[in-house]
Amino acid sequence: MPVEVHIGDIVRLRKVHPCGSYEWRVVRLGADIGLKCLGCGRRVLLPRSTFERRLKSFVTRAAQSDHEQEFHPRGNRPS
Repeated sequence: MPVEVHIGDIVRLRKVHPCGSYEWRVVRLGADIGLKCLGCGRRVLLPRSTFERRLKSFVTRAAQSDHEQEFHPRGNRPS
């Protein structure tokens, strides 16, 4: 089952980045996960499967935006 990830989450990966940081901010979601290193600012794209294998923990979770909570693909809203 896929891990629930949101833009703005700060995650800790298993291996250290060459700059010495373990922590990354999620900046893009899709088939690939975009991450920005909190140590040096480097941006990388990882396939979702690789990201899920390398994920160790969530440092902080971003609050889910109102748009994401109320999105309904066909416009059907529960009453």
